Amino acid sequence: MTIGAALVALGLEEFLIPNAIIDGGVVGISIITSHLSGLPVGLFLLLFNLPFLFVGYKQIGKTFAFSTLYSVMIMSIGTFLLHSVPPATVDPLLSAVFGGIIVGLGVGMVIRFGGSLDGTEIVAILFSKKMPFSVGEVVMFFNIFILGSAGFVFGWDHAMYSLIAYYIAFKLIDITLEGFDESKAVWIISAHSKDIGDAIVERLGRGVTYLKGTGGFSGDSKQVIWCVITRLEEAKLKSIVDGFDPNAFLAIGNIHDVKGGRFKKKDIH
Repeated sequence: MTIGAALVALGLEEFLIPNAIIDGGVVGISIITSHLSGLPVGLFLLLFNLPFLFVGYKQIGKTFAFSTLYSVMIMSIGTFLLHSVPPATVDPLLSAVFGGIIVGLGVGMVIRFGGSLDGTEIVAILFSKKMPFSVGEVVMFFNIFILGSAGFVFGWDHAMYSLIAYYIAFKLIDITLEGFDESKAVWIISAHSKDIGDAIVERLGRGVTYLKGTGGFSGDSKQVIWCVITRLEEAKLKSIVDGFDPNAFLAIGNIHDVKGGRFKKKDIH
């Protein structure tokens, strides 16, 4: 969380803030308020997050609240220390791209280890319980309003650069949370299920589980292969299935996390 919060401070002070580019949530509100008032952005990062921390303590738990408070304090102190350092670049496009990468990586690290840097997520969780909207939709509503406000304060070209930075940060958060080696669940239905399962074990080094199923239309008994692979193994698995049964039913879905069992890859030769 310390490294993640420090990275966010670096991305803000070295790339986004000097080029009048904002991020979403409390960070965006703090940058706008700092620009209008002339006071340090770190002060508003801490001040604006405090009410959300109190709500998070009551609704989510003290561990989350203290982890978030710690991360926000590290981020705020980091912006104070880096404020006098010259920006890494004055090109707005480079600032949006690299600032978004660094901020997204930092935020993802903080979230991955149990904290948060944006109080609007806490509000979104509470709103989603009482309104017919998901957490993501509520956060998106807040951020559209905040990023739109940047157009009136910094100009519409900077608002568009802010959208680029926000999108890149959003994608980097996902990558940080899920990892580059994304896991996938696979379901295979074929008359050659035993041959395909054996080939997956021998050629991919992955374990398989055989499930019993019944066809909804035919009523026939089916043997379903279920296994978990990485994204890099997807193409090879498809070639294995096609080699035994080009007409096999194959479904592949993303998995957020894998733990336990025998997911560790077996050595193959």
